[in-house]
Amino acid sequence: MAAMFGSVCGTLTLLMCVLGGQALDLLRATATSGNPPSTPMVHCWCASYPNLTLCSWPEPALSPPTHYITTYSERHNQLATRQCHLTPPNSSSSALNSSSSEQLWHCHLPNLKLLTDYIINVTAVYSGGSSSHLASFMLEDIVKPDPPVDVRVSPHNIRNLLVEWSPPPTWANLDIFPLKYQIMYQWENRGTPKFVNLGPFESTKAELKGLTPGKVYQFQVCAKELLGLGECSNWSSPVNITIPRTKP
Repeated sequence: MAAMFGSVCGTLTLLMCVLGGQALDLLRATATSGNPPSTPMVHCWCASYPNLTLCSWPEPALSPPTHYITTYSERHNQLATRQCHLTPPNSSSSALNSSSSEQLWHCHLPNLKLLTDYIINVTAVYSGGSSSHLASFMLEDIVKPDPPVDVRVSPHNIRNLLVEWSPPPTWANLDIFPLKYQIMYQWENRGTPKFVNLGPFESTKAELKGLTPGKVYQFQVCAKELLGLGECSNWSSPVNITIPRTKP
């Protein structure tokens, strides 16, 4: 067993040196007595740069672990390892951060430093052993706001629509770290779906011109950090509207 631990640790150290600070390069190690279950499938994102960083993973439906051990540290200062705050499935704060029907655990990582490589280790402990997920990330690479809210679409002059929305309420530093937005709208043309992406927009409204009267359009909006950090949010809930027909 000691030889196996040494081999795993040596391999992980080599991989971390080669990969450096790439966002979420997934490195998995297992140390068990017997056949281990699958490792926790951990996903990390920063929903409000730089203050709100979360990691989540689904609880196995069959044979859940007895408990989890979750730690994180700066890659160049692993002696200062910290425990992250765990939120179990079905708790109120966990439900607020997930639209999924899966039973998700959440791990809160407060006060991360800018432009710093971090390592997170999530270990699922079972009666017969353990399975671990080890990942490296930099905060700037995992920025992903929550979706915009209160999307509204209304007629605006002939064949035009005004699309308006509000920033995600969880994005706390809008004045310091503004957001930009993209609009996706879709419709059907003789049974064939059509899609258009527009943007980026720095304001929270846009006028779309030259749409077809009588046709049904569906609109969604996503948000991204203004300078392009990370990725766009998930799309907002869809809003449908029919373009009014002009009077004869």
